[in-house]
Amino acid sequence: MLRILLLLAMGLFTTLAAHSSEEGYRFSPVNQWDINKTAAYWNPIIQYVSEKSGVKLSLKIGRTSADTTSYVLAQEVEFVFSNHLFSPEREKLGWKVFGRRQPSEITAQIAVPADSPITDIAQLKDQEIAFAGPEAFIGYKVPYAYLLSRGIDVKVVFGGNQNAAFAQLFAGKAKAVGSNSQLVDGYAVRENKKFRVLWTSASYHDLALMASSKVPEKDVKAVGDAFVGMHKDPRGKAILHKASQEVGITTDAFFVAADAADFANYRKFYQSAPASLR
Repeated sequence: MLRILLLLAMGLFTTLAAHSSEEGYRFSPVNQWDINKTAAYWNPIIQYVSEKSGVKLSLKIGRTSADTTSYVLAQEVEFVFSNHLFSPEREKLGWKVFGRRQPSEITAQIAVPADSPITDIAQLKDQEIAFAGPEAFIGYKVPYAYLLSRGIDVKVVFGGNQNAAFAQLFAGKAKAVGSNSQLVDGYAVRENKKFRVLWTSASYHDLALMASSKVPEKDVKAVGDAFVGMHKDPRGKAILHKASQEVGITTDAFFVAADAADFANYRKFYQSAPASLR
């Protein structure tokens, strides 16, 4: 009887895996912008990758970055573009890095409007600072850990995504913002705003393209090859260029192959991070 049950379970797993491959996979990128801009950036990219790879991807994003990550943790998606999965607990989930975006070097930053009277990080004590959300690694965990290490207590305000955090800053609802350098630069260009950067962290690689351990290796390889080869194809390069223009990041951005070793400094962060940020 046990043997029969095991065989039935294996058969069910095979059927589910095959159905997933045939019906397509869900792709959840971190909400670096609001929902509309996130969709405007990713939809044409994943449509191209789906066509090139023969593996159908569909976009699945939540209202906030934390909502999107909750889908990932609930195993409701199969592919992600994220840096929320490198803590010791989440590494046990078995997500595999297969790519990253290039140019890759980004930093965490704490910034104020260029005309702000605040010129030193210590002046932020007891002030409101806007962040995208509690899951944002570069945009929240790294700068907040730095503030804690300096003994600078601040009032944390979460916007839900980075654009909302910037909007709170320039609406006067926060005195400073935490973000990654790429998004600070992009917002400045797109919205014609000027920042004064008070602090910058060491460099990290941009977010990782990752696949669930449930996805067959052949599908991971096909999707990875399509992402990595995109900028070498004139049509793919044009799609990347236009998508990047939509959100204000460098139009030279493209995807390259990567593995877990590229994100070693993410793991190192958690070795000394405050317990509340792990």
